[in-house]
This record gives sequence, structure tokens and C-alpha cells, in this order.
Amino acid sequence: MALRGWRVFLPVMVWLTACAPVGGAPSVAPGARPLAVVATTSIVGDVVRQIGGEGVQVTVLLPVGADPHAFEPSPQDVARVAEADVIFAVGAGLEAFLEPLLKNAGGKALYVELAEGIPLRPFEAIAGHREEGEESEHGHEHEDHGHKHEGPWDPHVWLDPLNVITWTHTIEATLSRLDPARSERYRRNAEAYRAQLRELDAWIRDQVAQIPPENRKLVTEHQVFGYFAHRYGFEQVGTILPGVTTTAQPSPQELATLEEAIRALGVKAIFVSSTVDPALARRVAGDTGTRLVRLYVDSLGEPGSEADSYIGMMRINVRRIVEALR
Repeated sequence: MALRGWRVFLPVMVWLTACAPVGGAPSVAPGARPLAVVATTSIVGDVVRQIGGEGVQVTVLLPVGADPHAFEPSPQDVARVAEADVIFAVGAGLEAFLEPLLKNAGGKALYVELAEGIPLRPFEAIAGHREEGEESEHGHEHEDHGHKHEGPWDPHVWLDPLNVITWTHTIEATLSRLDPARSERYRRNAEAYRAQLRELDAWIRDQVAQIPPENRKLVTEHQVFGYFAHRYGFEQVGTILPGVTTTAQPSPQELATLEEAIRALGVKAIFVSSTVDPALARRVAGDTGTRLVRLYVDSLGEPGSEADSYIGMMRINVRRIVEALR
């Protein structure tokens, strides 16, 4: 996104272009209403609620099951953003819809990108698709160990729970700055949630150990598992869709190349996000005799389901991956 700003703790917090001159962040008086928070995705919203508790009233822009690559805000979303105290986004190019929404909404909300402070990973060149020279809505520059790279960068940072721990520090600092009266509550909630995330990370490692190393090959509908693969020792060997979003379609030659790679590598399953039409992946699975497995990536599951929280979502995903590949 073009909107940039100044660093406080881990996040970059950016005043919206339509707000009054910067003179300090808005704050909520002690004992006042909960902070009005807008979160772009259900995953971000869940993490904010875990830390904010009763001190926040969270509105999520993307409905459960919505694809962030194809989302179009409604007039009601413009109003919600205009009335917010703070807006939490993943950043790193995930929410292409967000910049025009912020400009249209105006308001005085603080804007926070949670990917700030996390080393971003580039998308990989994998079976069936050429990445070099591709243009993408995700493209932006990123400094990494003194080297300047051009995007696109993988925004799916939350698929490594340690990155979500970074989110919790950012969220805790932001809420405490806006609402100092509840800062101790936010600190306690954040510490407790960080402990749960560390337990989740250890549990995932134990589960993945059941998969023989030679079976830890991932084929997905588009590139989403870079951070997960890096953390837990998997290899992304192919994608159904070319490019780095869900909006592109593969050519017959690309599909043929992918199917050849699936057979040659002995890939056992194709994993498809809950927000994506599985028809094309189902066809590839049928052609290659592999199993089709649905996962939660960009969205939580429906309320009341086992995947209606970030931790629940990750546990469901890992169980399904282990069952399919071991």
C-alpha cells in the first residue's frame, strides 16, 4: 500500500489521509466505551478479540469464507471504517481493496499493518508456473538484511504461529496506547494468548513429526503455505493457479506440467483453501489419483465450528495435513 507512516513499538501506524493534522493518537477516556476496532479478516479479528476482550468492539470487513483477493467493500464498510478508532490489517499487499476504502472513508482511525516487523518471504517459483518478471497487486519493496528486493511478497504470515506472536505485541501496544486505562488488562490477555500460541507451535511440531520427510510436499490452489512450510519443514512443489492470487487461471500447458510434477514427485494430496472454488483442483486430483483436502487459510470457519478461532483453525489444518500425508 502507498500509505506509510511512523514506527511505534513493532507496528507502523498510519494516520488516514483524510484525518486532521497529526497531534497524537486519539484516546478513550477511562471507563468509556470499548474501542471501535475494524479488522480486515476474521483471523485478524479473532486475535484482536483475544487481546482486547471486553475493551474492544470488533467489526470484521471480510465475511467468513470470503476471498480477500476478490473482496469488494460495501457502503456499510465505508461507514464502519469512518467510525473506527483503529483499523488492523495484515498488510504486505493482502488487502488490495483497502487503500481506496480508507481514502473514501476518511475518519480519524489509526491504521496498523500487522505484517510490519515480520521478515517477509518472497513467493517461490514452483512447478507449472513462471514467477520471474510477473507483475502482481502484491508487489512492493522490502528491505531484508541490507538487500532491497522487489515484490511480490507472501502476505500469509499468520500460517506460522510465531508471526502471530509478533502480531500480539503490536496489538497490545496499539490498544494500550489508545486506551491506557485498560493497558494492564490488555497486557495480561496478550501474555496468556502468547502462551497458547507457543503451545500451538510445539503441538504442530509434534504432529508434523508423524509425516515421513519424503511426504512433506505441498500442492495448493495458489501459494499460501510459504511461512508454514519454512517453519515446519515442508516443500511447496506446485500450485493449481498461476501467479500469487486466486484471480488468475492456468493454461492447459501449465496444468499438464503440474500434473506431471505431481506424479513424478509422488504427491499424496492437493490442498485447497475454504475460500476458493475447488473445481479445478478436483479435476487435477482426479487426473493424478491424489486426494483433495480442504483447509482454512484466509478465513476462519463458521461460528460454532472447530475452526472458528485462529488456534482452532490451525489445529484443524494440521490434523488434515497429517492425515493426508503420513
